Amino acid sequence: MDKFRMIFQFFQSNQESFMNGICGIMALASTQMYSAFDFNCPCLPHYNLAYGLGILLVPPFILFLLGFVLNNNISMLAEEWRRPQGQRGKDPSVLRYMFCSMAQRAMITPAVWVSVTLLDGKCITCAFCTSVPVETLGNASHPSLSQGEIQRVLARIPCKEIYNGQQLIANEVAVRYLRCISQALGWCFVLLMTTLAFLVRSLRPCFSQAAFLKSRYWSHYIDIERKLFDETCAEHAKSFAKVCIQQFFEAMSTDLVAARCHLPRKAPADAGEAAEKLLGITDQGTMNMALKSWHRCKPPLNLHPPALPTGNGWAGEGQPPTHPSAPRKETAAYYSCV
Repeated sequence: MDKFRMIFQFFQSNQESFMNGICGIMALASTQMYSAFDFNCPCLPHYNLAYGLGILLVPPFILFLLGFVLNNNISMLAEEWRRPQGQRGKDPSVLRYMFCSMAQRAMITPAVWVSVTLLDGKCITCAFCTSVPVETLGNASHPSLSQGEIQRVLARIPCKEIYNGQQLIANEVAVRYLRCISQALGWCFVLLMTTLAFLVRSLRPCFSQAAFLKSRYWSHYIDIERKLFDETCAEHAKSFAKVCIQQFFEAMSTDLVAARCHLPRKAPADAGEAAEKLLGITDQGTMNMALKSWHRCKPPLNLHPPALPTGNGWAGEGQPPTHPSAPRKETAAYYSCV
């Protein structure tokens, strides 16, 4: 139980670790979904290809979109991309880094699905059973079958219980031939994905390490800034609701006192603290204006205090004027040696 708690705390440590955990869970879920999926090839010449390639490609596309949906950064990316310029510029490299990071994580589950499907071989067997080379593996000179009948017989290869073409080609031979091709494609796909991941991880820092660090830093900053803004808004809403409710009950107690219903009154201890957290925003219109201002013109990323100009402005370039120092009095001491 302690190990699971440590793993859960690691996933919650930051956004990147959390999304890596989500992608790992989705990858395991995709393998369980495929193992629980009841694969039923239609065994018809015009439907086998569509069914086999559909099972091979459609679920990975759905899982890819699901990976984007479960990623919390997709809304942050859309918000950062669509927001007005305001007082803070938008860095395309940061947006590109965020999109590439989400795409890489979203591709894990589809890659696992395609790998498992190709290694299993059922989809390729169903999709390309009519393309088996009968001349090489079977008896192509069967006199009683036309070309269309041969296609119908070959389409029943995945359905062993209804296959009736043993004189044309053995079912085990055709299935093993197609499964070997499918497994070879599966291992090639796994090798290709592993090689691409290795190249991306190892070669990217060699060319643009400084740009990569900058994009990664500001991507984390946008995520943390959004979380802190949400927490600040939630804290302000809590304080606003607390003060509003306290004022309501104080007004009700005043009305009851006016109606000669003497009730004990006790000032709330945290009323002043809640009022301080409002930061001067005490009505709905002002709060809406603050939210719109945050969206339209976010403050610039500059923590230095602005320089205060004098009436005639600074004498130097961006530097405050320097006043001449007062002249110092020099004194001379004479010593005589006797």
